[in-house]
Amino acid sequence: MPSPQLSKFSSISLLRFKPKSLNQLKEIHAQLITTSLQTTTFLAKLIQHYTRLSPISTSNYAYLLVNHYVDVENPFLLNVLIKCSQPRDSILLFAQWVSKSKVVFDDHTCIFVLGACARSLSVSALYEGKQIHARAMKDGLMSDLQVATTAIHFYACQGHLGLARKMFDEMPMRSAASWNALMTGYCSHNGNPEENACEALKLIKDILLDVSGVKPTDTTMICALTAASHLGELEIGKCVHGYIEKTVYTPENDVFIGTCLVDMYSKCGYLDAALAVFCKMEEKNVHTWTAMATGFAIHGRGEEALELLVKMRSYNIMPNVVTFTSLFTACCHGGLVKEGLHLFHNMKGFGVKSHIKHYGGIVDLLGRAGHLKEAYDIIMGMPLKPDPILWRSLLSSCLLHGDVEMGEKVGKVLLQPQKGSSCFDEKAPSEDYIALSNAYALAGRWEDVEMVREDMRIKAKPGCSTVKSISSHALDAL
Repeated sequence: MPSPQLSKFSSISLLRFKPKSLNQLKEIHAQLITTSLQTTTFLAKLIQHYTRLSPISTSNYAYLLVNHYVDVENPFLLNVLIKCSQPRDSILLFAQWVSKSKVVFDDHTCIFVLGACARSLSVSALYEGKQIHARAMKDGLMSDLQVATTAIHFYACQGHLGLARKMFDEMPMRSAASWNALMTGYCSHNGNPEENACEALKLIKDILLDVSGVKPTDTTMICALTAASHLGELEIGKCVHGYIEKTVYTPENDVFIGTCLVDMYSKCGYLDAALAVFCKMEEKNVHTWTAMATGFAIHGRGEEALELLVKMRSYNIMPNVVTFTSLFTACCHGGLVKEGLHLFHNMKGFGVKSHIKHYGGIVDLLGRAGHLKEAYDIIMGMPLKPDPILWRSLLSSCLLHGDVEMGEKVGKVLLQPQKGSSCFDEKAPSEDYIALSNAYALAGRWEDVEMVREDMRIKAKPGCSTVKSISSHALDAL
């Protein structure tokens, strides 16, 4: 029989490594029980491994451990389980314990469950996060800097930048993470990207002038570069680049900042600077290569973008979905039909499954080159449900090349109601009617033009127009 000391040492050693299977973890767990080593630290390690190896449920070992050992006065084990679980599971777990027990939740509980709400893709996540926020206020936890910062992060991730900004403005004290949470929200939110980028840059200025002594971090610099990229403001991007070099370190040594620099310079029209940063970077990940490929694509240098794919393989880096989207854009802008088709038919060899955007890229490529029948056949043969954007792209190509017959076929598909489908609206937008009538007009079929226009007046979704103005004073102080 092994000595207690040996068993203890073996148990500790085994917990340091990731068990490869659930059965192996059960053996370690059994050894901990026989050696009476069920301390809180070891139990937390077991919970981490159980959540990694099996999905959480009422029969899951991690759930049973927490259910058996949790201390009403100390929610440490429950916090570990919430932290290690998937977002939706974390929220449901918290709700279960709120409804059935008298566990005293602490600041870490709020941080982990609000973080889960921020990451959750569920429609109800915003409502649930607001409830958790309200409970934190009731329990007096919002005075904690980390809890307040996580709440800002939650609202920003869910697209409620107004609430995130309100919380930020009401904070008596802020950390670098608080500033970064709001700036990241502004930079990642799709609505009103220019206005949000301006707000992010204003925050950059404010943090530099903040009397509390909070210093910008690498995340702050990434947000600044992203904002400059959204606005296409090369001079601001250069200033941020210079600030990083003078106050932080050589930016090319950080893969994330280096990637943002490549993206910023590419989108601001300074491709040579983007390529210089790319070449200086010692470490490159798939996002770095994709950013450089996107830069070549938007500048019409398709062949160089395709050369990157070959170089990626030599560095043992596999392209992802976005990489192929950028490469198809490069082929489209460069008129590289043969290369684009070869790329499209060999995606599976790179472990990438075709997405709707890839089909959009290849249809656009073939359509611009005049291969309208091939583009139509690809749409009809795709395993995914074609969306209106694909058909509109093909219809635009038909008008470009004067193919009225194909244009009529595609236009009728667009105008046909697709009941029960989320891809098409019940009423086609006016632009589809106009495009089809233009195709008829191109062939001199005026009776058909009048018929389509009459249908548009009866069936089409009413159009609208907006005028958006961004104040030129937004960047004056930068």
